Amino acid sequence: MDTTLTVEANVSTDGKLVEFVVFARGHVVQCSITRDVLEQYFWAPIGANDARLLKAYTDGHKRIAAAVERKVVLRGSAEPIKLHAADFSH
Repeated sequence: MDTTLTVEANVSTDGKLVEFVVFARGHVVQCSITRDVLEQYFWAPIGANDARLLKAYTDGHKRIAAAVERKVVLRGSAEPIKLHAADFSH
């Protein structure tokens, strides 16, 4: 599958998510990954500032893209995707 994560991501106003866009299967999909996931699986320090969260997102883009691809295949639609710890615990 051809999935492309956007380089530009942002931290939500409450600081609990990193939000980004994915182009998958000809669709634009709004996505997010929780701060907890970035802390548990992508080496972001607990309580990291926005810049450090975004670095963890960028550094982990291949694994994040793979998780998004799995969800796109399962859903078969362009609905928004929110990645949680369960998406990386296997």
